[in-house]
Parts: sequence; C-alpha cells; structure tokens
Amino acid sequence: MSYLFLQCRDEACRLRFPAAVAEVAGLVCPRCRGPLAVAAVVERAPLTTPATWSCPPLVALLDNIRSIHNVGSIFRTADGAGVDHLHLVGITATPAHSRLAKAALGAHETVGWTYHRHGPDAAAELRAAGYRLWALERTADPSPQPSLYEVDPPPGPLALIVGNERAGVDPGLLAHCDGVFSLPMTGGKSSLNVAVAFGIAVYHLRFGLRDVIT
Repeated sequence: MSYLFLQCRDEACRLRFPAAVAEVAGLVCPRCRGPLAVAAVVERAPLTTPATWSCPPLVALLDNIRSIHNVGSIFRTADGAGVDHLHLVGITATPAHSRLAKAALGAHETVGWTYHRHGPDAAAELRAAGYRLWALERTADPSPQPSLYEVDPPPGPLALIVGNERAGVDPGLLAHCDGVFSLPMTGGKSSLNVAVAFGIAVYHLRFGLRDVIT
C-alpha cells in the first residue's frame, strides 16, 4: 500500500505527517489549515509468512482485563507472536464488542478465543488438557517473583496468564499455576501496562528462547 509523507507549505508551521494516498484529496494541514506538499512516497511491503519452526503450543488466559483497548492490543500481539488461542475470563471483553474489533485491527478474526465466566475452572480445564500454567504477576510475598528471563519454559504446552490491571491475577488462578514470574523493573513503577507486559512475555517465550525450544 502506498503512503505519502505530507508537509505543510507554511514555513511557520512545516508540520510533516503520513497519509494514505486515498486520504489526500482535499486534505489541508491539521495544525494550521494551510496547503500541503508531498515530501516523500512510501510503499509498504506486503506481509510475508516467516519460516516456521517446531515449538510447543502456547496459549494465554486473560483474567478480568478491564480495558477493551488492552484486550484488542493483546489480540494483535497474539497474532504476531503466533499464540495459538486466547482464553477470555470474567469481565474480559470478547470480539462481540465493536470497540474491541476496532482495537484488534482484524486480529480477532485470526486468533481463536474462548470465553469463560470462572477463571479457576478455566485454569483447571487447561491443566487437564496437559498445559503448564505460568502467571505473569508481582505479588506482595516477602520474596519477589523470579524474572521471566531467569527461567527456561517447561517442555510441552504452556498457558501464560495475565491479570486485572488493578487487582492482578485471581488468587484462585494462582493456586493452579506451576510458576509465577515477573518482568524486571528498574524505574519507580512496579509494573507495566498489561498489554505491553503480555507482548514482552510472549515474544520472549516464542522467539527469545528459540534455541531452547527447538
């Protein structure tokens, strides 16, 4: 698909921004309403399917995620990282919500999902299906959770659990987990946005440990 980088002709403004070719007709500078000039043309290459390698199944369980935007972002990340399935629990929005479809940019149509009302029951079903359960969480235990970067994934199918933006992962779910891990934090905050944390974790599990899982 072709995109143009447009630049405002007004030397006092000179705002520069991209727009799809189909959007250019009649467009004026969104900052000063001045006329625009084409500064560059960009051709976006079509997506290609990368070479695949054998790796254990990886699914995720989203425990009561409040933000529809976060859920949509997780769908997009799951599609990119090759996550096999998303289990949506409790108040986590499903693709039935139009706002989620907009945030997911179509990824809700390529990533399989199942809705569960009860998180611990969903975890028990995954364990019965042969999955090991890992939660991404930072609890108030005296000893901090080990970093996800300090451990190797278990052999076989793995389910990654991420929890509510405020309350974290349901203790009933944690009771089913084989491991609880965190991401290293060096700043003043104790955690990342759940969609960001999910992306870091699944890309690490899928690609950062390629030599381990092949």
